[in-house]
Amino acid sequence: MTVLKTSLRNFAAHKGRMVLSAVAVLLSVAFVCGTLVFTDTMNTTFDKLFAATGSDVTVSAKSSGGAAGDAPANGRPETVPASAVREAAKARGAADAEGSIASTGVTVVDAKDKNVGPTSGAPTIAGNWTRNDARSMEISSGNAPRGPTEMMVDADTADKHGLELGEELRTITATGDFTAKISGIASFKVTNPGAAIVYFDTETAQRRLLGGTDAFTQISVTAADGVSDAQLKRNVGDALGAGTFKIQTQKESADAGREEVGSFLDVMKYAMLGFAGIALLVGIFLIVNTFSMLVAQRTREIGLMRAIGSSRKQINRSVLLEATLLGIVGSLLGIGAGVGLAVGLMELMGSMGMELSTEDLTVKTATPVIGMVLGVVVTVLAAYLPARRAGKVSPMAALRDAGTPADGKAGLIRGGIGLLLTGGGAVALFMTANADKASDGSMFLGVGVVLTLIGFVVIGPLLAGGLVRMLSVVVLRAFGPVGRMAERNALRNPRRTGATGAALMIGLALVACLSVVGSSMVASATDELDKSVGADFIVQSNTGQGIVPQAEKTMRGSSDLSHVTRYKLVDAKITTPDGKTESKELSAADPTYAKDLRRETVEGDLAAAYGKDAMSVDTEYAKKHKVKLGDTLGVAFKGGETAKLKVAAITSADVTVDMDSRYVNISTVERYLPAERMPQSSMLFAKAEDGKEEAAYAALKDAMKEYPQYAVRDQTDYKEELQNQIGQLLNIVYGLLALAIIVAVLGVVNTLALSVVERTREIGLMRAIGLSRRQLRRMIRLESVVIALFGALLGLGLGMGWGTTAQKLLALEGLGVLEIPWPTIITVFVGSAFVGLFAALVPAFRAGRMNVLTAIATD
Repeated sequence: MTVLKTSLRNFAAHKGRMVLSAVAVLLSVAFVCGTLVFTDTMNTTFDKLFAATGSDVTVSAKSSGGAAGDAPANGRPETVPASAVREAAKARGAADAEGSIASTGVTVVDAKDKNVGPTSGAPTIAGNWTRNDARSMEISSGNAPRGPTEMMVDADTADKHGLELGEELRTITATGDFTAKISGIASFKVTNPGAAIVYFDTETAQRRLLGGTDAFTQISVTAADGVSDAQLKRNVGDALGAGTFKIQTQKESADAGREEVGSFLDVMKYAMLGFAGIALLVGIFLIVNTFSMLVAQRTREIGLMRAIGSSRKQINRSVLLEATLLGIVGSLLGIGAGVGLAVGLMELMGSMGMELSTEDLTVKTATPVIGMVLGVVVTVLAAYLPARRAGKVSPMAALRDAGTPADGKAGLIRGGIGLLLTGGGAVALFMTANADKASDGSMFLGVGVVLTLIGFVVIGPLLAGGLVRMLSVVVLRAFGPVGRMAERNALRNPRRTGATGAALMIGLALVACLSVVGSSMVASATDELDKSVGADFIVQSNTGQGIVPQAEKTMRGSSDLSHVTRYKLVDAKITTPDGKTESKELSAADPTYAKDLRRETVEGDLAAAYGKDAMSVDTEYAKKHKVKLGDTLGVAFKGGETAKLKVAAITSADVTVDMDSRYVNISTVERYLPAERMPQSSMLFAKAEDGKEEAAYAALKDAMKEYPQYAVRDQTDYKEELQNQIGQLLNIVYGLLALAIIVAVLGVVNTLALSVVERTREIGLMRAIGLSRRQLRRMIRLESVVIALFGALLGLGLGMGWGTTAQKLLALEGLGVLEIPWPTIITVFVGSAFVGLFAALVPAFRAGRMNVLTAIATD
């Protein structure tokens, strides 16, 4: 009980000093709990959606994959014959059966040719209005479509784009364009995950989306009273023929949909938890520093406690109990903040088109438990070494001043371990840079990053002396005696300076590494585009949709073009001379593609690969399967016949654009693949007539305005888009890393605040002998700046080393240009100085307000 009372008293006495450490715990726990609540809420939303939209038993094409209505490469979903609806309705235990249509291979535009569906993320789904749809949606105005000139849209899409009854929309499909007026608007009974949904009457949907009136994409079968879904599934299977179709119960359909959505959510979840882990790691430094300084400040107090009978274990337990209290308070606040963060993420997703309702907010029992355990355990572990150090304080320490010097022997051991770890990491990075395979090098890279990071953290106090002096020459010496005092304060306790700088180092090292990797990727891709792309214009969808035939025809009719090249990806199984068969994609293109994309040919002639019954392979594929020029490969096209194609060219695998491609003429594919199975073009390339590039570009963009789902880019546009995509990804990562940097800044604030308290008497004496308040505040600010710059120097140097090494791995994948983003590096370094100034504002203000006499009298 005495230990508990002492811990509670100390915690209450130093509650101001604990606040920033509690904030570090709060932020880390909030990020973890917020991530868990957000992903659990997403799962709940989709579970409700699947439950509301799934029938007792669903029948779909055996070859269909993914969600119902997913458009395959030819732009039309897989179907089941209309006769199967009647057969399923006759199955024992079936109360009803109806055919439904759903296709995601559509684009809906308004009178101004503006896409009214999502342009990223969720799809636009077109189908027929059925009784099953009425379970999840209700008509809020107007009526369901009753003929080929009517359609119905969902309320969210109508609100977002200001659509009203009677407005005419154009639907673009693989079978052609058609227009219809809005006859009704339907509202979701469950949360809309962001998709735009349009409905037509059944006959129109069949004809326009599927190309005929004798098929559906799936059949919804309702069970009669007392018949289980499993039993109905067996009966429907018997009625339709075992193995003829894919037949799923409602649970199986929901599980399949959940698995598909879950793969995306898992990536998001673990990425966010990874950043939370980084923030937690940085927070550990803050907590260690806080308790180390508190123990040092209370050396005399602990010595007196030891003198009056307190044992080492009691002192140790007292400090750990304080850490436990800190962990509990920070974790409780973090759990609450995590729920708020989850709601904020839901609002953010809503602005991006994925509507999530707070009614579905899901806080599982495990979430606060995980947050509490994580916060408390991490805090106690971080405080263990300071607690152990406190337990070693002897009773004689009560006769000495607070803040005894550190153990020199321990410093030497620490330095030796740090050098050993750093050296091991450097060796691993060297092996990464000299690896022959990216898979082997990535393992060495991971080891090198971890070892050098830990090594720099351990060796930080040794580096602090030299680097702080070097920085002081440039930054502090210009401020005269005040600058020198700031330098000596930073050097007074190298362990503290090293730990504070290391917290900032972690976040900035990752920023620098990713900046180097991102810039190198852009520079490499740009260089490859300059060397290999001969086409003037590239047309493709930003959402991965294929290019419909009518858009292709429109492009071909554009003026001032010398040629247009189609590019399709065709699924096939290739059998090599060694007898091995594997599924691969073939890059089917018009012969002009050899001009649009210049590829180095190692053997043969690439133009010959576009000849009759010919193809090409790259050197990696040829080496792996022992394929030689002139060999014949068996190519079984999915949904078509098997061809015997001669290898007429072997291309270099050392490329970035179109890596791992096997080229074949589209006309060759057309002989072995039925027209209805032929995939849509995934990209179109065009070359302008000599001297008419600008006119051709303007004409092409104007011609393609009626198909807004496709972007028309020249080479400059394409490079900018590539840079923007990588830049957006990096900005998201930087935003998440900002959490770790915020925690690191709190560490600087806490270190300065506690050091001000530690030096209260010293500050009073300096003020007494003439140091002004302004000079005192400047001294503390300069100390903060040099500590921040020390951490930035370590982090940026380490990060650039990681990034440069990672680029060596990228070079093995064709990204051979190293680009150091010096403007970003310099901006971050200079920004660190401002971070230091910001962190010192409150500690400097408090130091300047100290009463001189009271400060001198402080023990």
